Amino acid sequence: MRIIRQPSGHLVVYGPHGRRIAATDPEGNPLHECEWSVGPGGVMTLARARVRLDWGQWIGLKPQGLVNRTVLDFSKKPGWQGLRADDLREMAGRAMGVPYEEVRFFYTDEDLAIDGRGQATIRHAKDAFYVLDEGTFEANPAAVRFMACMGAMHWADIDFLPVVELFQSLLPGTGSAAFELIRGLYDDQNQGRAPRPLRYRGIPPYPSEAAFRLFSGFFSPEAAAGRDPFPVFMDVAHSHEVLWLPVPEQPLRYFDDDRQLCVTVQAGTVQKATVADDPAGLSFVNPGRNGFAPCRRGLAVKAGQLELNDGERVIRLAINPSWGVTKESPPVPEPSLSPDWRAVFVSGVPSVAPREAYSAVLLYPEDASEMEEAPTQPFIADYVEDKRDAAPELAASLARSEEVLIDGLEAVLGACISQDRPRGYTVIYTRPAFAQKQAQALWNRLARGRRLDWVPRIRFSSGEAAHTAAYARQYDLIYLWTPFTRWSQPQALALIGQEVAAALRPGSMAFVTGPRGLAIPLQAAGLRVVEAEAVETLPTVRMHRTILPQARLKAGLTLFQLTHG
Repeated sequence: MRIIRQPSGHLVVYGPHGRRIAATDPEGNPLHECEWSVGPGGVMTLARARVRLDWGQWIGLKPQGLVNRTVLDFSKKPGWQGLRADDLREMAGRAMGVPYEEVRFFYTDEDLAIDGRGQATIRHAKDAFYVLDEGTFEANPAAVRFMACMGAMHWADIDFLPVVELFQSLLPGTGSAAFELIRGLYDDQNQGRAPRPLRYRGIPPYPSEAAFRLFSGFFSPEAAAGRDPFPVFMDVAHSHEVLWLPVPEQPLRYFDDDRQLCVTVQAGTVQKATVADDPAGLSFVNPGRNGFAPCRRGLAVKAGQLELNDGERVIRLAINPSWGVTKESPPVPEPSLSPDWRAVFVSGVPSVAPREAYSAVLLYPEDASEMEEAPTQPFIADYVEDKRDAAPELAASLARSEEVLIDGLEAVLGACISQDRPRGYTVIYTRPAFAQKQAQALWNRLARGRRLDWVPRIRFSSGEAAHTAAYARQYDLIYLWTPFTRWSQPQALALIGQEVAAALRPGSMAFVTGPRGLAIPLQAAGLRVVEAEAVETLPTVRMHRTILPQARLKAGLTLFQLTHG
């Protein structure tokens, strides 16, 4: 075993095989761990890894942990006996609009097989991320939960930057912690040779501004002929043309367990600070040149102190010399008189445990287990949004709404609250952590659009009294989610129909999700069902199944589009 102390003071531990098995900050606080195994032909491969997030949660990584198989029947295709792996690659490339070279890069001959009956099996392996609720893979299986996946990397010799799928399911800090591991292994593998340029590759690629920012923290982008690499990267057809080379000084993390603190420093400047026991579930960030800090949670460094400002209070902490902070950061601007994200809560911010606040993401089963309620909601919200964009008459009808009720859809509030103009929104929530997370995201959208004066018309509340008060008013548009617990309660379903009918103004529209049989009480209350669509068949669900083919929704889940009168 060999231990190397880097110039920053960070420690890297190498096993007898010469591969990295752990890394820590200068105080010995763990950052990530790797477990290696010997594969076919004596080739060393990464068996699994753990990475520690800024707020203490451990995330697991399993190379090729998610494997999907597709079987195609070529038995009726003339000459199928002559089909080879390259023929399948050519067909796949044409079907997906992806160059043959990309298909070959991700699909080896072992991933493409045709049997004697003309049945072709295509194996697509992806690296999988897991939430390790108890910190290890060895825990009870229920405590090892699938989170997201990405293109299967060549961990023993990193040669590309991966596409992450289900990226919205990533816990806060997963991207930067995973890239800390990727950059560490990359540096190990490029010692003594010119750094290998990397490209962003995937089938299909999903270039985004967030991905570009993440990559740029660890690797520097370059485009041909001196072009600006950002627009090239954002063009799906050309994102792979950008070359990524290591930045001289990557972000470095330092933990202080006594203060429940993690600080990220790059080139002597504090970029981010995360307090693990903060019930807001948000990091503090350096506002940088644009002066914008999400949810007004900015940080500054002056006179040897780290200042964390959340808009309501300032926390001052002594800087540990081991962090390598050499530059002061401008002071955080004084809070403006405009409301912050907490203002949408009628009765004050709900009580949310810090770990629950940080963990408020939507997780999907990798197998055929039935999805929970909250992760199902984006399929409906995204479908309604797509439907509105494709139907001018529907869009015009929804745009005329002045007062909107959103009941039980706290996982997708951002999709239900339009940004075209101010209007009144009454939000009833039952999941405080998700309501808080959505309030924060909504505030950031409004702040960036200079629309914080809309906040007073957006009201979040919970509880029976709030429910009663909300349904005593009338609305031009209603979004309603029927909890699974009420599906088997005829009286509860009848009450839903009556409440929606009473709260929906004549000529207005509602989108209600519930069991198939909910149509009867809705119609009995005088509502007209314009459309009733099985959520199972929605295009948004079909798209999800391209990633997780076994995905299973609650049987009978139906989206009703309703009008009154």
